[in-house]
Amino acid sequence: MSKDLVLKENNFVVATMDSDIAQAMSEEMDGLQIDFDRVKIPTGGGLAFEVPGDDPDNPDMEKELIGVIVDHHPVNAYWENKFEGQNNPPTCSSMDGKQGINSETGEIRNCKTCPYNQFGSAEDGRGKACKNMHRVYLLRSGEMFPLLITLPPTSIKPLSNYIAKRVLAKGKRTTDVITKISLKKAQNSSGITYSQVQFAKVEDLDPAAAEQIRQYSQGIKAITRQVQIEQDEDFEPVDDSNIPF
Repeated sequence: MSKDLVLKENNFVVATMDSDIAQAMSEEMDGLQIDFDRVKIPTGGGLAFEVPGDDPDNPDMEKELIGVIVDHHPVNAYWENKFEGQNNPPTCSSMDGKQGINSETGEIRNCKTCPYNQFGSAEDGRGKACKNMHRVYLLRSGEMFPLLITLPPTSIKPLSNYIAKRVLAKGKRTTDVITKISLKKAQNSSGITYSQVQFAKVEDLDPAAAEQIRQYSQGIKAITRQVQIEQDEDFEPVDDSNIPF
């Protein structure tokens, strides 16, 4: 039976299942995938996310997203051919940012030493041919499944600083706090304007809600870590040659 926990301070509703949610997720969804709603980060310094809504042809435009980060992890993807409208799977991909698998040959590569994951391997001679991204799964109030937000390299550092300084340094985990995700206009060294994702803590979850979210997170990871990388998930090209990873 479902059980909702409501935080009176901001009316955040944790709409998850009973305490066996982690086991239920792992068992019932083993080998299956969910098509999570994917949030699109705007190009050119835009300040509103595109979020799938009831009308697939008219996404909702939202300046901020508020919820709990129930999972996040790095992903790498390399496409041998340019994106021309076909949503082809990557030639090589990594679901942990460490070990890549070639979809055609099955060859396993070390992402750290792979030539396509080195600066200068991109067509422009500066960035990387392999796309280093970071996925964030945000569970919003009252919802059963999280949104998928794929961060480009230019937004990974803000996430790292947020988790380290605003979450871990306070003795918390991302599943213990409500997070606000927004956008700011930024500019690289070449003068190109882009949208950078920002993170801020809204408040702590109460212990009961945090425990339920932790159990939910344990179960949902069995699914989120298997979601295929799509070619239209790629991001706006921005010079990332001076971004540390």
